[in-house]
Amino acid sequence: MYSKPPYKKRGGFFFLFIVAALFGLSAAVMLLWNALLPGLVHAGTIDYWQAMGLLILCRILFGGFHFRPGHRRGPFGQHPFRQKFMSMSEEQKSKFREEWKGRCQQ
Repeated sequence: MYSKPPYKKRGGFFFLFIVAALFGLSAAVMLLWNALLPGLVHAGTIDYWQAMGLLILCRILFGGFHFRPGHRRGPFGQHPFRQKFMSMSEEQKSKFREEWKGRCQQ
């Protein structure tokens, strides 16, 4: 009998965790908005679904959705590959450039 790999077994739990986090964070956004902004800047109050929409909109505009495994960047926004390249010797850098010139010209 075929059994699922371990990462496939956790897929349902991961999905439920994401959904629960979305609903929980939406409640937190609604409560914080309604507690702070009407008194500070005379903004209107929002309901739960508006808070969820606001949370998703902010994620799209400011955070993005990064699902690719190697997408994270190192400290100060530098890609880890840049650090590796900068630590190479001049001979290694020139060899690397020649290899990639050959690959890109095909």
